[in-house]
Amino acid sequence: MVPPSVPLRIAVVQFCPKIGQIQANIKRAKELCRKIEPRSVDLVCFPEMVFSGYVFENAKAIKPYLEPHRTGPTSQFCSELAKRLGCYVFAGYPERLEGDEISATPEEQEESGQTGTGGPVGANSAVLCGPNGEWVGNYRKTHLFEVDETWAKAGSGFKTFDLPSPLGRVSIGICMDLNVQPPHTWTSLDGPYELATYTQSQDSKILILLNAWLDSGKDGEEESDWATLNFWAMRLRPLWASESESDASDATHSTHANGGEKQTIVVVCNRTGEENGRTFAGSSTIFSMCQGSGRPRVLDMMGRRQEEVRMWTTAT
Repeated sequence: MVPPSVPLRIAVVQFCPKIGQIQANIKRAKELCRKIEPRSVDLVCFPEMVFSGYVFENAKAIKPYLEPHRTGPTSQFCSELAKRLGCYVFAGYPERLEGDEISATPEEQEESGQTGTGGPVGANSAVLCGPNGEWVGNYRKTHLFEVDETWAKAGSGFKTFDLPSPLGRVSIGICMDLNVQPPHTWTSLDGPYELATYTQSQDSKILILLNAWLDSGKDGEEESDWATLNFWAMRLRPLWASESESDASDATHSTHANGGEKQTIVVVCNRTGEENGRTFAGSSTIFSMCQGSGRPRVLDMMGRRQEEVRMWTTAT
C-alpha cells in the first residue's frame, strides 16, 4: 500500500533589496510577510544576502554590512518571523568572520583571488531558524561567484538538515553552488553535477536554493526567465533523468507519473531588481523532480520583476 502523501507548504519571498539599506529592507520584508498567517506554512525562504544587497565592489565596501553569527539582523529577523508563524525560515546574509578565521595564509589568499587584501573578511551564508524562534543552523556558500571572491571565504561543503515532517531531509545551496567548478568541463550527459549528486547521496526530500541569480538577457518579453529556469533544471539533471538518450532538456508544466520513483521538491528562491549595473532574473520556481521520469516538472514560477510572497502547497 502506498502511504498517503503529506501536504508540504512553502513560501518564497522574491525580494528587491536596496544595497546597504538593511533596516529599510527588513521593513519591506515585514510588510510582504504580513499576508502569511501563523501555522499556514512549514517553511519560508528568502534569497541570497537578502537585506544587505549583493553586488559589493570589494571587501572594504561590504565590511560595514557583515553580520555576526546567530545574532545579526538577518538572524534576528528570521527568529522573530519563525516564532510568529510557527515554521522554519531560511535567509541568506553576509556573515562576519571572527577570530582565527580572519587571517588567511598566502596560499588561501592566492586561491581566493584576495591577495593583498588581508584575506577573506566574511562568508556568503544562510541561516535557518525554527518554530520557537531558535537558531537551527548555518550554511556557507561552497562555490563562490566572482562577486563573492573579493571578500568571502568559501564553505567546506554542502549541508543537509533533518527537520520534522512534512519537511524531512532538506539540503541547502546558495546560487553559484549550482554551477560546475573549475577545472571540470561540464557536459549535459556526464556533468559533473555536484549539488544534485550530493542531494541524492543525502536522500533529501527537498533541495532549497537561495539565489541572487542574474537575468539571462534572453526573451525579455517573457514574464519569466525561461532560459534561466531551464538552466537550473539541467544542472539538476540527476534528480530527474532517465537512462534514455532522449531525455528532454526543457522544464515543463506537463504532469508525469511518479511511478514510485523518488521525488525531490526543488525550491529556487531568487531575488529580483537591479543593483550596480546587474539585473537579476527573479523567476523563483518550485520543481518536482522524479528520478527516471526523463523530464523536470515546473509546479509554479514567478515573474522576472515580481516582488511578493508566493505560497506553494505540494505533496511530498
